[in-house]
Amino acid sequence: MNQEGSDFLALSKISLDDVDKKILNAIQIDFPLVHKPFEELGKNLGLEEEDVIRRIQRLQKEGAIRRIGPIISTKKSGGMGTLVAMKVQPEKVDEVAAIINEYEEVSHNYLRPANFNVWFTVSAQSEERLNEILEELKEKTGCELRNLPTKRLFKIGVKFNIK
Repeated sequence: MNQEGSDFLALSKISLDDVDKKILNAIQIDFPLVHKPFEELGKNLGLEEEDVIRRIQRLQKEGAIRRIGPIISTKKSGGMGTLVAMKVQPEKVDEVAAIINEYEEVSHNYLRPANFNVWFTVSAQSEERLNEILEELKEKTGCELRNLPTKRLFKIGVKFNIK
């Protein structure tokens, strides 16, 4: 479970040299979609492929990089996605989060300071599968949830300029 802002605080404690910063800036938007992407990154940054891989592994271990992966439009690929808010007793948050995280269709979740305090996104191959997941989560957790499907999509690109 991620507390909002904790990622920023963790990143502020990581020691980054100029090469680390160049790598972080490069992989945010223009990650090469080629057979050997780390070799391509190395060429673009004047580094060896092995050095890029080693540095990225260290940055992942230290928390500067959580994940490297694509952002896929569920709707364009024929699936369905939604945001879910769940009302969870504070003492059951970890237990419920573990149940939520059992589903590969859940990409991430957050703890929020509100009545509906656990929020997460679900992307499934069909509306039927999406509804099945939500029903299972209600049954397994015993918690009230709200399905908050997208009414209008606003895509905000975020790129951190790491200096």
